[in-house]
Amino acid sequence: MAKLYLVRHGQAAASWGEDPDPGLNDLGHGQAAAMAAAMAPLGPLSMIVSPLQRTRETAQPLETAWNISAAVVPAIREIPSPTDDLINRSEWLARVMSGTWAEADAWLHPWRQGVIDTLLGLREDSVVVSHFVVINAAVGAAQDDDRVRLFRPNNCSITVLESDGENLRLVELGAALETRIG
Repeated sequence: MAKLYLVRHGQAAASWGEDPDPGLNDLGHGQAAAMAAAMAPLGPLSMIVSPLQRTRETAQPLETAWNISAAVVPAIREIPSPTDDLINRSEWLARVMSGTWAEADAWLHPWRQGVIDTLLGLREDSVVVSHFVVINAAVGAAQDDDRVRLFRPNNCSITVLESDGENLRLVELGAALETRIG
């Protein structure tokens, strides 16, 4: 059984409604360094990351510690938006996250299934550096829960799942946010 360490990216320099692909701010870089220090004794492990800048920057300290390069996997990128308009995009996301996958636009279902299939395809212990909704989609699949948002993973929190190639099982939720969604 493969153990999957799902890491939410560090704090971004801008919100989802302000920039489509921000890097990390100073706090986010510090969170990434702390996450790498905590994870370093477990590896080196295989690592995959979303193609977005904030996940690449979050993964970098662990890549350095383990002297590896993470594979960039588009299937675990942030949830796609129907618009590039940042204000409308943010409002759309808030609506989607307050509902269930059954209520979500049908074009999102293949994205969610792609997340789940990617995780089920990991055959060895792996680190997955990704995003808020990706982690929630994985936890929902593990718990057979259709809600889009089950919990609010903090930046650089580590949620642990196990995969037997057919099913995901929740081992441990990462630390949760106490403040705004971001």
